[in-house]
Amino acid sequence: MWPGDVSLAALAAGLACLSLGAWPRAFIGIGVLYGVTSACTLAKCVRDRQEEAEIVSRVDQARPDKLPAEQDLLRVEQA
Repeated sequence: MWPGDVSLAALAAGLACLSLGAWPRAFIGIGVLYGVTSACTLAKCVRDRQEEAEIVSRVDQARPDKLPAEQDLLRVEQA
């Protein structure tokens, strides 16, 4: 069970126990769901950006290793 499930269930129970009408409860619920989905989207974007930076770093590290292997200093170019 994901910890977010417990917190969302507690939030739903709290909203149900509020002494408000249906519209204010629905407004608060939608606002909280918007906040949760925004936080999840932000976390995913940050994770994707970190993974992208890691891949670029790997490529940048591989290039200096590959360049000396491609250079053949004893090769004579035919004219």
